Amino acid sequence: MNFDENEPQSVREERFAAERAEARAARKAASLDLWGAHVGAVIVAVALVLLIWFGKLVALGIVSGVFLLWFAVALAWAYADGDHGWHALQRAYNATFMWGNGV
Repeated sequence: MNFDENEPQSVREERFAAERAEARAARKAASLDLWGAHVGAVIVAVALVLLIWFGKLVALGIVSGVFLLWFAVALAWAYADGDHGWHALQRAYNATFMWGNGV
């Protein structure tokens, strides 16, 4: 988004809206690479099963609550950004567990 101080505000708002719409369309058309997110989700699932196995229910509640809150915030962000349906869920899943890509 370039800023030209000499252009009128209405022209600037129309240009910014067009750029945001173009970026949103490109984001929706692009496929998401979910491999790292799957790895992160498996690691979290294994950690939660281990917490259940060893009877650490307080830690289980904290860890699962953090990831649930993280996913809810990411899903709200995706909806606010204009994505709906399956693509919004994929973006939220990717945002929540993509750290598994670095493992």
